[in-house]
Amino acid sequence: MGIIAFIILGLLAGVIAKAILPGDDPGGMIVTAIIGIVGAILGGFQAGAIFDADPLDEFFDISTWLTAIVGAIVLLLIYRMVVGRRARTV
Repeated sequence: MGIIAFIILGLLAGVIAKAILPGDDPGGMIVTAIIGIVGAILGGFQAGAIFDADPLDEFFDISTWLTAIVGAIVLLLIYRMVVGRRARTV
């Protein structure tokens, strides 16, 4: 999959993760895009390590989308825990 398609996949995965887990997150759309792209990368690596699969092969494959979305959701939850903890201590 090309780099442009991978970025688009990450952006869409971030938007879907944000729709599944709505809330007040600082950063807006830019942070959502970054979380989606990094989440797609992490989800792909985790699927490769755990299931010995290559989910980032095809853009329209369901496993590609599921791993990207799950990766973005996990990263969004981690981001909320870190930012939430920092906001309470300041």
